[in-house]
Amino acid sequence: MTKKLEEIIRSGGALLLPTETVYGIFASALDEAAVNHVYHLKKRPRDKAMNLNVADYKTILDYSKDQPAYLKTLFDHFLPGPLTIILKANSAVPSWINSGKSTVGFRFPKHPITTKIIKHTGPLIGPSANISGSESGKVYADIVTHFEEQIEGYADDTALTGQDSTILDLSGKRAKILRQGFITKEDIKEVLPEISF
Repeated sequence: MTKKLEEIIRSGGALLLPTETVYGIFASALDEAAVNHVYHLKKRPRDKAMNLNVADYKTILDYSKDQPAYLKTLFDHFLPGPLTIILKANSAVPSWINSGKSTVGFRFPKHPITTKIIKHTGPLIGPSANISGSESGKVYADIVTHFEEQIEGYADDTALTGQDSTILDLSGKRAKILRQGFITKEDIKEVLPEISF
């Protein structure tokens, strides 16, 4: 079932895929032309960095540095799930992903089809399926129409909560929530009493 979708990613195309929050536009993070295509589709400003969508803990280590000691505990408890983790980027992160910033975000979406595709073709970018600045996409048919059928993928409207992921920045001395989504500071403190905000 996912073979055709994986081929689209490998050939530099973009896919509309569900996560547990909203739909994302996924493409190969290591293919600069594919990433540029998604920026163009979304009309996204270039200074707005992309996250890396991963399907395992090792890939996070492969593209980050100076990780906090509690990262594995955080990963094991909340991922896959609606949490984006920002860490210091290492030299393996292409400049077209993090727009030359010193940090990079990681997302491990909780949807079996999307996870399988990431596992086989990742890491992938997967920003929300919308024109930059407008509401995140939640209905597959509407999104396909909105993008004038320039994109295909896998429909599963029932899997979505519609609520964005929480963005947790762990790149500094103190943790910071940059966007409040499904997971709260209290949820994180409960699992990691040692984390300081």
